[in-house]
Amino acid sequence: MRRSAQTDARALRRRLLAWYDRHGRKDLPWQRSRDPYRIWVSEIMLQQTQVNTVTPYYERFLKRFPDIQTLARAKLDSVLHHWTGLGYYARARNLKKAAEKIVREHGGRFPRDIESVSELPGIGRSTAGAILAFAFDQRHPILDGNVKRVLTRLHAVETPVARRDTEARLWTLADHYTPKTRVANYTQAIMDLGATLCRTRKPDCPACPLQRDCAAHAQGQPEKFPVRGARKTLPVRKVAMLMIRDARGHVLLAQRPPVGVWGGLWGFPECTPDTAAADYCREAFGLRIKTAAPWPVRRHGFSHFQLHITPIPARLTGSTSTVMECVPTVWYNLAKPDARGLAAPVKHLLLELRNKT
Repeated sequence: MRRSAQTDARALRRRLLAWYDRHGRKDLPWQRSRDPYRIWVSEIMLQQTQVNTVTPYYERFLKRFPDIQTLARAKLDSVLHHWTGLGYYARARNLKKAAEKIVREHGGRFPRDIESVSELPGIGRSTAGAILAFAFDQRHPILDGNVKRVLTRLHAVETPVARRDTEARLWTLADHYTPKTRVANYTQAIMDLGATLCRTRKPDCPACPLQRDCAAHAQGQPEKFPVRGARKTLPVRKVAMLMIRDARGHVLLAQRPPVGVWGGLWGFPECTPDTAAADYCREAFGLRIKTAAPWPVRRHGFSHFQLHITPIPARLTGSTSTVMECVPTVWYNLAKPDARGLAAPVKHLLLELRNKT
């Protein structure tokens, strides 16, 4: 920075807001209201998910759950169904938990103080600040992925972005640049800048209103930032999914535990690929099956591991009435699918089964 920090902050905000007034995104579905509930839903959906993916999910979700009270009363299965395909399902579970807490502790009204908002399940400091900035124009810094990228490039932050001291520095910078007026516009502007110009790959530096202040641009290597730690090789987990059909062609689905990967969602019975599937199914569910040749392995990526799925088609050779009640199960009608939460790989396999019928 060539001038005093305070002068630079004012000048930077002025250029950023002028760019936002001309080029910023102002017609997204969640920008049409100051309703904190609608803003909250959008902020949760936008965590680790792009705008184009979120938009249709957001509109369907709000049509089914138009307010906090409706979401709090809804069955979790219905909430997860409307989240199917969006991923990171803990977000949906936390949305419902938070709605219940708001009804229970805040009279059904979304709280307006940062402490209460931050205490809601699934809401951290940055998300809380964004909701209050957009809904009530309160001054709170935010530090989502887009903002981290802008700030690390602006100041050429050399330390890995995941380090605690780096994050503390970035929070200090975020607070320094956040204005006292036009907070909602500034918050949207810096997020838009990271999403549209200061991209991870091939940033559009010539169009950036902050180019003259950007240390990474001055170095000629903006893509070097943010600095990542050493990339870890993700472990691989292998699982066999048993696609068991009865005489009607219905498929057995079991509900997963309420926590963990795909918590609360419905899926196929699972065992390790080297387990005798018929023996496992008899012991775990009390059902007799005959398996067919496995389908090709499907790969599904998570942030912390790779899942390799071996789908195994099977048919029931006994009665459906013998299924044990160790976990909730349902014989799923492929021709008339009902509303229940499904993980993306399960949804795709069910569609393949339906098409093969």
